[in-house]
Amino acid sequence: MSPNESHPIQDPTSTPKADDLGFDLPPPAAFSRTQVIAACTALALVLGGVFAVTYLPRRNARAALEADVKAAETTAPRVEVLTPKATSSDRSLVLPGSIRPLEETVVYPRVNGYVRKWNVDIGDKVTEGQVLAEIDTPELDRELTAANAELTQARAALLRAEASRDLSKSNLARYEKLVPAGVASQEDLDQRQGQARVDAASVTVAQASITSASANIQRIRDLKGFAKIVAPFAGTVVSRSIDRGALVSSGNGTPLFRIAATDPVRVFVGVPQDIAPSVKANAKAMVSVREFAGQNFEGTVARTSGALEAATRTMNTEVRVPNPDNKLLSGMYAEVSLTLPLPHRVLEVPATALYNDAKGLRVAVVDAENKIRFVPITVERDTGATILISTGLDGTERVVKLANVQLLEGTKVEILLPAPPPK
Repeated sequence: MSPNESHPIQDPTSTPKADDLGFDLPPPAAFSRTQVIAACTALALVLGGVFAVTYLPRRNARAALEADVKAAETTAPRVEVLTPKATSSDRSLVLPGSIRPLEETVVYPRVNGYVRKWNVDIGDKVTEGQVLAEIDTPELDRELTAANAELTQARAALLRAEASRDLSKSNLARYEKLVPAGVASQEDLDQRQGQARVDAASVTVAQASITSASANIQRIRDLKGFAKIVAPFAGTVVSRSIDRGALVSSGNGTPLFRIAATDPVRVFVGVPQDIAPSVKANAKAMVSVREFAGQNFEGTVARTSGALEAATRTMNTEVRVPNPDNKLLSGMYAEVSLTLPLPHRVLEVPATALYNDAKGLRVAVVDAENKIRFVPITVERDTGATILISTGLDGTERVVKLANVQLLEGTKVEILLPAPPPK
């Protein structure tokens, strides 16, 4: 139908078809061959650009990584090394201690009797030989009277024995003259000789009795001297266990006083095994107690036991501290600061050089051929930033400063020279 031709007039009463839009569609557009070729070319360019943007950078990065890995495999690792430094072997440590008096004893009675009086009480200062108490000893007094009587009897017996001896000697001398003259028989002479020897022996017995009686008297007097209880040394009365009129018996069943000498005092500490060989007499020590915060009491090591306790592996050590003001009391808990030299040489390296794995404590050392060699060590002390090594190194090694798990035994390395100091 030409454009000039008019559309046929439809009957309004007629029924429209189901696919009738009510108007006519324009004819479909037709693409030319040139347009198709241009569209394909544009699509190809877009896809090529996407490929260049996404794939090529990844391929280049992978290639660069492979090149770096190959270079790392063929290039020796670079490490920084240092020489272990010999450090001071002095070790400071604080140990718990217990304060004890220089001397301490319990005074017991040596005689039986009743306490007449006591002269000192707890806290009193006493001097050596001072009378602490007096004891009434009526039984000893009676024993002394009886002993004096026995001595008098022994002396009288001696006089009687001497008189008999002298008479026997005279009779013997007379019979020795009568027998040759025939006036007396030989039997009479023998009797006189025997009697003279018996009388001489009686004198010896009497003299021994006198000696025994005199010794008994001296014994009783010595015991009588113990009726006065005296201080064995200068110190402080720690306790008093008697009152007037108390019955006491000789022996260790009835304690009378406890005396302690507290100037100076002794502080006992247990020194650990690793430092025990370094403890020497006259070494300085500082003692502190909580009751006097901030105040230190200077003392010296007096002696050591010379052996370790089996249970604690510590050596008992005595530190003597002057105590003129009696500030330090017996039984106090104290802390003792000691600075002692270690019995062996100690080398210091950074803590970053330490390997701690299943093979133990080690450090990496670069040998003369610039190869890694691992050396087992013994750590004396860990200070945090550094470690002190007691065995394993001699101080001439080149130790790798920074431990690296990639370093293996025998790995060839390159020494990294330290940076020059700033100008």
